[in-house]
Amino acid sequence: MSGTLSDVRVPKAATTAPDTGPAPADRPVARRVRRRLGPGRRIPFGRLLGPVLLVAAWWGASALGVLDPRILSGPGAVLGTARDLVADGRLQDSALISLQRAGLGLLFGVGAGVVLAVVAGLSRLGEYLVDGPLQIKRAIPALAMLPLLILWLGIGEQMKITVIALGVAVNMYINTYASLTGIDSRHVELAESLELSRWQFLRKVVVPGSLPGFFVGLRLAVTSSWLGLIVVEQINATSGIGYMMFQAQQYAQTDVIIVGLVVYGVFGFLSDALVRAIEGKVLAWRRTLAS
Repeated sequence: MSGTLSDVRVPKAATTAPDTGPAPADRPVARRVRRRLGPGRRIPFGRLLGPVLLVAAWWGASALGVLDPRILSGPGAVLGTARDLVADGRLQDSALISLQRAGLGLLFGVGAGVVLAVVAGLSRLGEYLVDGPLQIKRAIPALAMLPLLILWLGIGEQMKITVIALGVAVNMYINTYASLTGIDSRHVELAESLELSRWQFLRKVVVPGSLPGFFVGLRLAVTSSWLGLIVVEQINATSGIGYMMFQAQQYAQTDVIIVGLVVYGVFGFLSDALVRAIEGKVLAWRRTLAS
């Protein structure tokens, strides 16, 4: 019978699977673009962008007459004043004295802060003796102690350097101590299991573990030294950038005051960049968002 199902011819195209191209293993895999969540690549000298834009805005506002030169001198007038101050030697002499004060205060403050942090961080007795007074000192600004320091030390260089060093020491202590006490206790247990000596423990566990906090404290300490310098140089000082600015205030010389502020700002920016560079070299083994 010609009408049976076995005799029915199924079209060839209907029995075969549709052609969907090569097997999945043979297909080229579309590369997915990974989405970046970090801050991105570094741009050389990118940190200068903000200050350059700030100066450009200042220049533009001054050129358009938005800024009253009697209140805030323009960049051109400030550059001219800086050139005159350099020509008669006042600017470099004042800057040298200010650098010396800030450097000595920073040196003594960093040394004292690190020593106190090590004593408090590696010894329970040292913690009990040192941490309490340092926390009290932390709540008392160095400037609040200025009247007492003037009575004790007078108004000379010793008082100025002491005020700067006190602010620096507290910043160094707080950050270094926090970094020391934050070392993972499993690292200490591992050092005890390996029977490391005290010196090996300090060199292989304590120093690497405390360096990140040390550099954070150092950056804050550098900033603190400039802040302390600005204050002490405007109190009974007879030299330095602050004294030059104080004298300019008597004669309403805003251009000279701006020159002093720019010098302070440049010193602060360069010193912070230097600490950042040293930190990057010393902590090159770390992979962080900042690296």
